[in-house]
Amino acid sequence: LKLSFQNVDPLGENIRVIFKCGDDLRQDMLTLQMIRIMNKIWVQEGLDMRMVIFRCFSTGRGRGMVEMIPNAETLRKIQVEHGVTGSFKDRPLADWLQKHNPEEDEYEKAVENFIYSCAGCCVATYVLGICDRHNDNIMLKTTGHMFHIDFGRFLGHAQMFGNIKRDRAPFVFTSDMAYVINGGDKPSSRFHDFVDLCCQAYNLIRKHTHLFLNLLGLMLSCGIPELSDLEDLKYVYDALRPQDSDADATTYFTRLIESSLGSVATKLNFFIHNLAQMKFTGSDARPTLSFAPRTHTIKTSGRIRDVFLCRHERVFNPSKGYTYVVKVQRESPGEVVFVQRTFEEFQELHNKLRLLFPSSLLPRYPPQIPSRPPGLPATPRALLSVRPCSFPSRFVIGRSRGEAVAERRKEELNGYIWHLIHAAPEVAECDLIYTFFHPLPRDEKAAGTNPTPKPADATWARPLGKVGGEVKLSISYKNNKLFIMVMHIRGLPPLQDGNDPDPYVKTYLLPDPQKTTKRKTKVARKTCNPTYNEMLVYDGIPRGDLQQRELRLSVLSEEGFWENILLGEVGIRLRDLDLAQEKMGWFALGSRGHGTL
Repeated sequence: LKLSFQNVDPLGENIRVIFKCGDDLRQDMLTLQMIRIMNKIWVQEGLDMRMVIFRCFSTGRGRGMVEMIPNAETLRKIQVEHGVTGSFKDRPLADWLQKHNPEEDEYEKAVENFIYSCAGCCVATYVLGICDRHNDNIMLKTTGHMFHIDFGRFLGHAQMFGNIKRDRAPFVFTSDMAYVINGGDKPSSRFHDFVDLCCQAYNLIRKHTHLFLNLLGLMLSCGIPELSDLEDLKYVYDALRPQDSDADATTYFTRLIESSLGSVATKLNFFIHNLAQMKFTGSDARPTLSFAPRTHTIKTSGRIRDVFLCRHERVFNPSKGYTYVVKVQRESPGEVVFVQRTFEEFQELHNKLRLLFPSSLLPRYPPQIPSRPPGLPATPRALLSVRPCSFPSRFVIGRSRGEAVAERRKEELNGYIWHLIHAAPEVAECDLIYTFFHPLPRDEKAAGTNPTPKPADATWARPLGKVGGEVKLSISYKNNKLFIMVMHIRGLPPLQDGNDPDPYVKTYLLPDPQKTTKRKTKVARKTCNPTYNEMLVYDGIPRGDLQQRELRLSVLSEEGFWENILLGEVGIRLRDLDLAQEKMGWFALGSRGHGTL
């Protein structure tokens, strides 16, 4: 039951809770308490992961109450706005956040909240072994905060399909989440920040392994089925790996992030859940536009008299491409607005109109056009008289975002929207069309003017000052061993053919005439901003010998049968570093020069 209690504070909002009968909420209470303790540890260490922790309490056997978080939606509802296969697409979460945070500074703040809270959720759900993670058990607030709900399975007790575990990935971290973090489909420096946050949060919890084992051990006799013996405690012990060093744990958790991001099973699980939930959504549910915060009608907005696609403009945020500026004129005297829509948004309108109306009602061929439709110039009208107005294809030969393609689509879309407005009344006056042409906050900000192009990562970009990128290293020395942690690289140049490189790192300790000190990392695929978090170790190096050594680090692109391409390198004189304690920083990559922290 969904209950809403009146707040005794007249200025406060009503308090909404869910009363559940049939679930043992003691396990949810315990899980939330463990997450609350984790959050306190992080905050005490100066790391605010911006966790959303709701209240939950059991009121009797198999019953209790759960607090509802306002302004939040499940990932499933967000993803199915892009169709039942939305779980396989990269843009749903970013588009949803953009819709609810139209101003640039608002969106950047929401992305920042998402990065921190997503990192916290990854660590907490992994340590506690929280299972049954489908897209109805993960929620996202309009402010960007992500959180998990429904902790009916934990400590690794996963649901099974026969002999196959339903939760195959270490934790839920999918490509649509990475898309929000990176600001696009390619890795960026923000992904480095996310990985660093995860590893830092993980290592802070590892320092309190005994605390969590003792607290969970006190609950062994309380009758929770999934916390009943020492094997359940061993799951947490194995997840925290107290025997590992912080560097080893950082490498370990980085590999978990890569494994989760590359898991197809998680998306497939989401998709199957979408199909299973379709019967509960109701057949009378009307389709809505994913980029519009609310629905508008002919009564609320005023009748549209004419529309005309004026021009296309190059945009860089949230991704590179073109947007189309549409002039919308209503019957009210002098009411003219300009709205900006992408080709993908036009396509979403078309697809959802097809769900509402049969093909016979949708415009496919130009009807008899008046001698001069109001507000429509002669050239497009002449074009309309000979060209069918079916929706333009999204598939083109060559680059789909080029100037020529944008110009051709402009003409085709112009004809398409003109025929929509002049279609049968049930089509032309439907809520979808009036919502599509209603100004969004981003349109009101642009006000029909040319937007200033700005790179997608402008807020997060840090000036490199050097051509060729930078590498982040952690260098330490202990017990005659030199430890080189290769963490991240940012800003590598693309190859001469324009493709992203397949970079890896190679190091030598010079002088080394026999090439015996060669060390290598794994190869990262198709990226200019790779993450490694790999430890390269040189054993048996006396401290006095270090003063005469130079670390030569090269970044190369693997080219298969061809000679590998040098992308940049740096030489680091170890005598310049005080290795009594760990040194961490970014080193500029360039010609055969010397790097400085």
